[in-house]
Amino acid sequence: MFVFLSKLLPIFIYPLGLASVLLIVALLLKDRGKKQRVLLILALSILWLGGNRWVAVGLTRSLEWRYLPPEEVPQADAIVLLGGCTDPWEYPRQMVEMSGCVDRVFYAAWLYEHGAAPYILSSGGYLPWKGERTSPAEEMVPILEKLGVPNEVVWLEPKSRNTYENALFAKEILQEKGIDKIILVTSALHMPRSVSLFEHQGFEVLPAPTDYFVTQSLWQSLFRPNAMTAFMNIFPTVDNMEKTTLALKEYIGIIAYHLRGWL
Repeated sequence: MFVFLSKLLPIFIYPLGLASVLLIVALLLKDRGKKQRVLLILALSILWLGGNRWVAVGLTRSLEWRYLPPEEVPQADAIVLLGGCTDPWEYPRQMVEMSGCVDRVFYAAWLYEHGAAPYILSSGGYLPWKGERTSPAEEMVPILEKLGVPNEVVWLEPKSRNTYENALFAKEILQEKGIDKIILVTSALHMPRSVSLFEHQGFEVLPAPTDYFVTQSLWQSLFRPNAMTAFMNIFPTVDNMEKTTLALKEYIGIIAYHLRGWL
C-alpha cells in the first residue's frame, strides 16, 4: 500500500495535478467571484512556472550536477544498473523497446567493456497496477547482450518496486557474494537519492551518472539568450513541465524517504 500511495499522492503536488485540482475546485464553487479568480490565477501561475524553461533547468541542474561523471573509469566489484528505461516485449512490439533513460544500459555496458567491474547487477521490478509484464531487470539483459555483455556476468534483481527496494534487494544478493563496493549507474537526476539509499545499506558507492538533461552549454545559454530564445524560455512547454515534475519527484522522494528512516 505504501508503494501505491507513494506513487499516487505526489501526483496532486506536481504542477499539472495541483493546477487541475485548483481548476476543479474553482468550477465547483457556488460563489464564482473573487475566490474563483484567485484559484484560476493560482492554477495558471503553477502551470506557467512548472513549464518555464528557467524553472525546469534550474531544478533539474540542482540535482543532476551534485554528481558529475568520474574523470577516470572507476573500479569496483560490481556495477549496479537501475532499471526503468525499457518497455516490455508485448504485441505489437517486436522486441523490448527502450525509453529516454536507456543511456543507463549503454553506460553500464561501456563501463563493463572498459574493465570497471566483472559483473553487472540488473535491478528493477514491475508495478502490479500497471499489469503483468516482465521486469525491467530482465528486459535490460538482451540489450546488454547486444552491447557485448555476456549473460553469465549479469545478475538479476527483478523484485524491487522503488529505489529503496533496489538498494535493499541488491544488498541481499551482493552480500552473499561478499561485495560491498559498487559502481552505481542511474540517471543523473536520480543519483542523489540513489547514492544515499545504497550507502544507507552499507555499500561503498562510486556514482556513475548518465542521462543528463542540463549540459554546460544549456545552462550558460539561459544567461546569454538572444531575444528569440529569451521569449521561448518564458512560455511553458510539455518538455519543461516533464523536467520540473521529475525534479520535484526526486525532492519529494528524498523527503519521504527521510521521514521513513530510509536515508
